[in-house]
Amino acid sequence: MIRADFHTHTLYCDGKNTPEEMVLSAIDKGLLILGLSAHSYMPTDEDWCIDKGKVSDYIAEINTLKEKYKNKIKILCGVEMDYFSEMPTDEFDYVIGSVHYVLKGGEYIPIDATPEILKDAVNRLFGGDFYALCEEYYKNVADVINKTKADIIGHFDLIAKFNENGELFDENHPRYIKAYKSAVDALIKHDVPFEVNTGAISRGYRTSPYPSAKILEYIKEKGGRVILNSDSHNKDTLCFEFDKWEEYIKDMGFDI
Repeated sequence: MIRADFHTHTLYCDGKNTPEEMVLSAIDKGLLILGLSAHSYMPTDEDWCIDKGKVSDYIAEINTLKEKYKNKIKILCGVEMDYFSEMPTDEFDYVIGSVHYVLKGGEYIPIDATPEILKDAVNRLFGGDFYALCEEYYKNVADVINKTKADIIGHFDLIAKFNENGELFDENHPRYIKAYKSAVDALIKHDVPFEVNTGAISRGYRTSPYPSAKILEYIKEKGGRVILNSDSHNKDTLCFEFDKWEEYIKDMGFDI
């Protein structure tokens, strides 16, 4: 049984619970390690990220909780660092490197907000070519470790959040396959684990985790490593469906 969860969010960004509520839930669920990972500050979109002026408060509160619950659970103070964020990360225990935007024509396009935003951006900025957007996204993903110094690669194929049944594009299209394989190839050399992220399942967007099965198979073929995370935004979805997806990962041949 997986006894750790490193991708979680609290009221310091777009989560629903305090850090201590997340800690108490983790203890109740039998976790040995809990990583709290606030979204890094993004000046272009402040709705979902940590307030720039509260970063020191966040770190201080997590450090207080580390000491308070040290006999029950190991707590780590992390950050989910967006590709376009410039926030310093030296004071954090670990970094999740994620891509939430594509920059085109001076406009930051949020990848995981709504399918309508993606369709509009493709039509306005990419000439109606969804694969051009995907290619731009995976160029950023390929560079995410260089840019963020990540210890974990976050939700690798977030571009497919709204596409489980092919509503937006064909994930078997040669251009899409080439784009994600190029990103995997660039990241593998760093020997940083790709997270298998169950967050979109718990929030009702998908029935399978990121990355897709085909991408996971390619990661395995290239010798990559994985780590299971919940991307939980509330205390009730910590370790969401870990038993099910741990078995799934092991059946693919990964050690976890």
